[in-house]
Amino acid sequence: MASYSVNSAAVAHVHGLIDKRRYVLDSEWGEVQPDAAAQNTYLKRHSWEEYAAWHLGLTEGANDETKARYAFVCGDFSRVHRSGLIACVYRAAEWRHKAVERAAYELLQALDAKAGITAE
Repeated sequence: MASYSVNSAAVAHVHGLIDKRRYVLDSEWGEVQPDAAAQNTYLKRHSWEEYAAWHLGLTEGANDETKARYAFVCGDFSRVHRSGLIACVYRAAEWRHKAVERAAYELLQALDAKAGITAE
């Protein structure tokens, strides 16, 4: 199984998006998650650094500037999706990648706080 570290640049990027209210609260992640074609299109117009900023995990041992290096995407290359963060928490927890799980969970809590989603 692959090993991942937290992409701190992506965490900062997502925090910035949340602060600017560039998020989607309700979406079907399976429908909006960038597929291979969307990723390729994005990479034609943007740098690898910009591409990486949408991925909360970095695959240990994978080369930089390859898609294999970046994992746990949480947005559509325009806005962060609450459903994307939930998917990251779930997948990281399922695969026991605790650092990525915690980072995604903390971002989810920050998004909820900014959006006024509170425990009832």
